[in-house]
Amino acid sequence: MNRARLFAPLLGFATLAVVLYLGFSLRDPHLLPSALLDQPFPSFDLPVLGSGDRRATRLDLVGEVRLVNVWATWCPTCLAEHDELKRIRDTGLSVVGINYKDDSADAVAWLARHGDPYAFSVVDTDGDLGVDLGVYGAPETFLLDVDGVIRYKHVGAVDEMVWRKEIAPAIAAIQ
Repeated sequence: MNRARLFAPLLGFATLAVVLYLGFSLRDPHLLPSALLDQPFPSFDLPVLGSGDRRATRLDLVGEVRLVNVWATWCPTCLAEHDELKRIRDTGLSVVGINYKDDSADAVAWLARHGDPYAFSVVDTDGDLGVDLGVYGAPETFLLDVDGVIRYKHVGAVDEMVWRKEIAPAIAAIQ
């Protein structure tokens, strides 16, 4: 019995080594798969930021290829990607925002200060749409086809390299 207890630390170490090996051998450790890929964008009915009584629904996302970007004023990475989103908008691609768990007045002021890359932003104060999308945090960006089906998801900032190597080819593949 005492001999078996001598091997317990070795067995524990071997188990930990196997778990770490499997974790570090992932193809892309930053890849956070989405169960919603190739699924319709979730239904929602939310107010449009800064528009009074106007509301938007899933139907407002149908009809053209577009990016949907989850953002917030409390998110420093959202500010880091903001200029790239404006550049993407200037290419003619529609970008829609989801203002996630944020104060609407702060969000309106933030967009006035930094520029507004969004065709419109919906207000997801409670984060319900974010939960439906499986959002881990802000920023996250989804590529939708003309039918409102999610074709690509990116977690983290969208920068020029992400645009060139990931999003632009994904757009080309669905057009």
